[in-house]
Amino acid sequence: MAMSLSHQIGAISGTALSIETGGVSGEAPSSSTVSALWGAPSTTTTNLRVSVQRTGAEVDQVSVTPPLSPVRGGVRTDLSVAAQALMSAPMITEEDAQDKEYVMGGQDKKGVPVYVMMPLDSVTWNHRVNRKKAMKASLEALKSAGVEGIMMDVWWGLVEGENPGQYNWGGYSELLEMAKKQGLKVQAVMSFHQCGGNVGDSCTIPLPKWAVEEINKDPDLAYTDQWGRRNHEYISLGCDTLPVLKGRSPIQCYSDFMRAFKDNFEHLLGDTIVEIQVGMGPAGELRYPSYPEQNGTWRFPGIGAFQCYDKYMINSLKAAAEAIGKPEWGHTGPTDAGQYNNWPEDTNFFKKGGGGWSSQYGEFFLSWYSQMLLDHGERILQSAKGIFDNNSTKISIKVAGIHWHYGTRSHAPELTAGYYNTRNRDGYLPIAQMLARHGAIFNFTCIEMRDHEQPQDALCAPEKLVKQVALATREARVPLAGENALPRYDEYAHEQILQASALDTDDESEMCAFTYLRMNPDLFQPDNWRRFVGFVKKMREGKDVERCWEQVEREAEHFVHVTRPLVQEAAVALMH
Repeated sequence: MAMSLSHQIGAISGTALSIETGGVSGEAPSSSTVSALWGAPSTTTTNLRVSVQRTGAEVDQVSVTPPLSPVRGGVRTDLSVAAQALMSAPMITEEDAQDKEYVMGGQDKKGVPVYVMMPLDSVTWNHRVNRKKAMKASLEALKSAGVEGIMMDVWWGLVEGENPGQYNWGGYSELLEMAKKQGLKVQAVMSFHQCGGNVGDSCTIPLPKWAVEEINKDPDLAYTDQWGRRNHEYISLGCDTLPVLKGRSPIQCYSDFMRAFKDNFEHLLGDTIVEIQVGMGPAGELRYPSYPEQNGTWRFPGIGAFQCYDKYMINSLKAAAEAIGKPEWGHTGPTDAGQYNNWPEDTNFFKKGGGGWSSQYGEFFLSWYSQMLLDHGERILQSAKGIFDNNSTKISIKVAGIHWHYGTRSHAPELTAGYYNTRNRDGYLPIAQMLARHGAIFNFTCIEMRDHEQPQDALCAPEKLVKQVALATREARVPLAGENALPRYDEYAHEQILQASALDTDDESEMCAFTYLRMNPDLFQPDNWRRFVGFVKKMREGKDVERCWEQVEREAEHFVHVTRPLVQEAAVALMH
C-alpha cells in the first residue's frame, strides 16, 4: 500500500534518522532506526528571563575525571500542538500568484534576504532525501512566503562515512535539485563535525567511521580538557597538518571533501548554491568545544573549560613557551580556571581582581590559544578559497554568540571557547580581519536575543555583543550575516532580528543575509506562519521602510489564507 503524504514527510523534523530498505514502487519501505538523540525541552533552550542558580561555589576544586557515558537517549518532544490534522495540499494556482506577489517581491538588492535552515536529518543514512514528498511540500511553502533560500548541512559523516576518499552525494543531489526546481537558493554547510550533543541537535551523525577508528587508536586526536575528558565532536586542531587520518591530515580531508563537492555540483555553484559555509569546529562554529552539553557536562551559564590538553596542543604550547624563553609555561594550560559550571568569580584565573587572565602568563596563554584557532580558520579558508574561487559562490564561517558573563571583565566563556575578548581587548576584530583576507562572510548567532531577557545575575549581554561584532566587521570591511541561536516565533524576537540586521553602525549597511532556525512543525503552525510571513516581508523591504507590524500582517492575511492548505499539510506531515 502506498504511503500517505503525511507519512512521507514524517521524518523531516523531529524523528529518528533511519535507514529505509525496500523501495519497490507502490510499497512502503521498511525502516530501521540508526541513531536518535531526543530530549525533553530544557530550561536553557529558551531565552526568556530565567533565574539561574550558581553551582560549583568552591574555588578551582579539580574534580576526578568522570567516565564517558553513552550518548543520551530520550523521548520525542510532543509536537501535537504544532498543528491540527486538516486537509491535503493543493498546489497554488496561477490565479493566486498575484495574491502572493507582494511577499515574493521584486528581486532588488535592498533589504535582507531570509534563508531557512533545513532539518539536520534531511538526508538519510541510505543517501536519500528524508521523506521526499514532504520535503517538496515544505519547500513550496517556504518559497511561497518569499524566502530567499535554504541552508542545509552536508555531513562529512554521511558522504564520506564508509571509506576515505569515497563520496556518496545521494540525497544531496536530490535535495539540491528540489531547491533548484522551486527557485530557492542554497547555503551549503560543509559539516565536518558530529551532529548530536548541542542545543537543537535532533539526531546523531558521528564523524566518518574510518576517522573514528583512528581516534580510537590515538585518543589525542580528540579535544581534551584538563581532567582527561575527550570530546569527539570535531578533530583537535592541534593535528591539523599531521597525516593522522590514514595518511592524510585533517586539513587535507576537509579540502578533498570540498573539492569533491565542487566537482560534483559545479553546475549548481553560483546559481542555486550561492554560499559555502565551511565548518570549523563543534556545531560548525569556529571555536573550541568548551561548553559541551552532552552527558550534562556543561549547563548554561557555566564558564566552560579550556580544550588544549591533548598531546598535539600541548606540544604546540611547549614550543610557544620555549620561543619566548618561558619553558615553564608550556607544560600545561591554566590549572586554576575552574570547572565547566563555575562562574568567573569562583575561580582564581577569571576573577576580576588580580585574576590570572590579566597576568603576563594569562596574556601569553590566551594569545596562543586564540591564535591556534585563528590559524585553523586561516588554513581552511585558504583551501576553500582556492577550491571555490573560480565561481560566484560566497564563502562564510560561523562564529558563536557567547553572550553569558559578557558583562564581566574577563569574559570567561568567550575565552575558553577561543575568543580572546575581554573588557580591554577586542577578540572579534582579528577574526573579521582573517575573513577579510579571504573575502569571506562573518556569520554570527544570537541575533534574536535581548539583554533583558537573559539571566541578569549572569551578566548576559547579547545585544552589546552583536553590536561589538557589527563594529568589528565594519572596521575590517567584511559582510556580516546572522542567525537566531534558539527557535523563536514571536513578534518580539522578529523585531529584535529586524533591528539587529539593520546594523546600527552609523552607516547605510545592513546584514547581507539572515538564516532562520529552523524548518519544523512549529514554524507552520497558523499563528507562527502568519508572523513569519510578515517577518520575511519586513526583512526584504529593508530598514528604510517604516511600517508597523499590524500593517504588514494585514497585508499578509490574504496571502496566508490562500496558502493555508499547503502550509497546513506541511505542518501536519512534519509531525508524523
